[in-house]
Amino acid sequence: MGVEVYVGQLSGSVTEEELRKLFSVAGTVESVHLVKNSGSGELRGCGYVRMSTDDEACQAISLLNGALLGERLIVVKDVTKQNAARPASTGSGRNKYKP
Repeated sequence: MGVEVYVGQLSGSVTEEELRKLFSVAGTVESVHLVKNSGSGELRGCGYVRMSTDDEACQAISLLNGALLGERLIVVKDVTKQNAARPASTGSGRNKYKP
């Protein structure tokens, strides 16, 4: 099983094939997933690339964070660190229990 990295700041015209080609400089790309708006199908500016090993994922982060893809500098992060930094969702704030 591979290791996912988060890719952000993507332009709306980037393709999965472009990401696959870019990330292949760091090793074997197992899969690419671009996050799209469920209503319009438009790219939301981020995605995930699954590399085959931890070392390849680290290499991708090291080589590609801040790289130019199209007209934008992309952000490449470790998915586990990204999720750890995000606070847990507590809902809309309505109907919260107050002692």
